[in-house]
Amino acid sequence: MRLVVNPLAGPVEREAAGAYDFHRALPGYAPTPLVDARAAAEALGVARVWVKDESSRLGLPSFKILGASWAIHRALEVRGDRPRLACATDGNHGRAVARVARERGLEATVFVPADMIAARREAIAAEGARVEVVDGSYDDAVERAAEAGALVIQDTGADEVPRWTVEGYGTIGAEIDVEPDVVAVQVGVGSFAAAMVRRFAGARIVGVEPMTAACALASIEAGEPVEVPGPHDSVMAGLNCGRVSPGAWPVVSRGIEAFAAISDDRAGEAVRLLARDGVTAGESGAAGLAGLLAFRDELSLAPGDSVLVVNTEGDTTI
Repeated sequence: MRLVVNPLAGPVEREAAGAYDFHRALPGYAPTPLVDARAAAEALGVARVWVKDESSRLGLPSFKILGASWAIHRALEVRGDRPRLACATDGNHGRAVARVARERGLEATVFVPADMIAARREAIAAEGARVEVVDGSYDDAVERAAEAGALVIQDTGADEVPRWTVEGYGTIGAEIDVEPDVVAVQVGVGSFAAAMVRRFAGARIVGVEPMTAACALASIEAGEPVEVPGPHDSVMAGLNCGRVSPGAWPVVSRGIEAFAAISDDRAGEAVRLLARDGVTAGESGAAGLAGLLAFRDELSLAPGDSVLVVNTEGDTTI
């Protein structure tokens, strides 16, 4: 495991969550819980840990529908037609796109890497989307989606759709009315992390990635975005990404204080610790807490600190 302090870190302006009112008007909307996690606080040796629990969001076991729903809404608003949709996914994002497409009466094709577990493929197909398995990694699936001749709904890239997706994720921060000292964010392609950095600018923010897919950490060391070759085979499946999104890079490269690359066993420990606080988490969902647990001494967490982590996914087999 590795921890790298970010030499590029600097001030980042806060940004309002433009999608918040849209999400609040959706059928079934309710803010997700902010859990006072006392077992996690004791394990970290801090005063308080809040867990924003995204294990159930608008009927799905992940926060991803926030980005997918807002991006599709904005894209349809701008285009004025009814396009066929496409995306790539390690699971949660594809299911969210498929759900929104079904609700809006649109066709969707979801490209998935070959190593995705069957339960995740089946959950996407159950939403009515066509699932195409790509012989390669998540990044290969992203490339295939871009070639599909459809409107691509993705949270990576530099055009408007990834920007809208990040705006959608901003609803998570808009629902949080506390100001923590330390925030841990899962990185992946960096879009979720960018949304959290914009909301909590001024706090100490730690980015967390799997050791086998630490593309942001490698990019920070290089001073520019670089690709981390696979295999990206962590159990933290939602973070198995080899490239940081160009749209997210300017924000995460300045707003995150340190980047932690963690092992799968650390994620498993964090899953079990969150369960003691009544939070059901997948390994990707527990990764933020896992990074803090792995490097609490190096990060100099203080007994009086308040900490925020986001459980980005729950039981992804349902």
